[in-house]
Amino acid sequence: MHSESGPLGEFDLIARFFKSGADAMHSNGGPSNAIALGIGDDCALLKPPSGEDLAITSDMLVEGRHFFADANPQSLGYKALAVNLSDLAAMGAKPLGFTLAIALPKPDLVWLEGFSKGLFSIASQYACPLIGGDTTAGPLTISITAIGSTPAGKAIRRSGAKVGDQIWVSGTVGDARLALAALRHEIKLSEEDFMHIAHRMHEPTPRLELGIKLRDIASSALDVSDGLLGDLQHLLKQSDVNAEIFLNQIPKSITLQKQSIDIQNQFATCGGDDYELCFTASSAQSNAIAEISKAFDLPLTCIGKIVAKENSSKRIALRNTQGNLLSESETQSFLKSFDHFAS
Repeated sequence: MHSESGPLGEFDLIARFFKSGADAMHSNGGPSNAIALGIGDDCALLKPPSGEDLAITSDMLVEGRHFFADANPQSLGYKALAVNLSDLAAMGAKPLGFTLAIALPKPDLVWLEGFSKGLFSIASQYACPLIGGDTTAGPLTISITAIGSTPAGKAIRRSGAKVGDQIWVSGTVGDARLALAALRHEIKLSEEDFMHIAHRMHEPTPRLELGIKLRDIASSALDVSDGLLGDLQHLLKQSDVNAEIFLNQIPKSITLQKQSIDIQNQFATCGGDDYELCFTASSAQSNAIAEISKAFDLPLTCIGKIVAKENSSKRIALRNTQGNLLSESETQSFLKSFDHFAS
């Protein structure tokens, strides 16, 4: 970042770009009776709704690891909160508020204006106020902790998948990876095609309403952040089951379908940054899931089923368009997921 103004102190920065936005949400009638005390004291105070459990999640975004140095600050502010809200969505939680800790190389007023605008646009959209945080000097790092709640015992966990359950995914997957490939000049896209998918990488949609609707339907769920099949393996491990997946049933956008079948499958299975929900449910819930899909105008696609665990090493069996099982080496190529410590 490059500073375009004079020095700005920490508390002036907080007041100008963050407390003002939090206060504006509060004065506009926003959210929440659950926030007893927000920014200004040593701690925020929460009063969770009676009979509800708290859901708490944290995500960190680091320049050069999670986003480019020249990333649009408004989109970055939006995405920083969106990825946390996606975690709440996966557990069927309703947002209550969030904290923000941010390290900045130097206070850049233009950058902070854009970042805070994006941050508060999504915070207002999902009634999730900023309730505290911290700032310091350092390499650009954004860490958000989001708090939500679910009715006691209703949270959707990763550990509930049962043999015979169907495996579903929301929306389409692979577009964020395709957008990244275009930005890296790995793949050439038309300007029109890039515009169709760029928002999937820069401003993903957290499926909060879907998560809440799935509380009494899904047996397990998680959000797809590091790659569909790589993330699915975490769910399978927690549930102590295996899965059978049909590659041709994984939902892909029209834009991704213009690419070779190899790229389609690679990006859809392990591209990452999709922030869709992958969930399991009994086949008896198929009609209810179809109704939710129709009500939200959101594709919900069955991509496979849960099967009994046969051995400790192989958790996912992949079938091709003809229904034939892929070899072990072919399968492994689709099971990679983003590793935050990989070089």
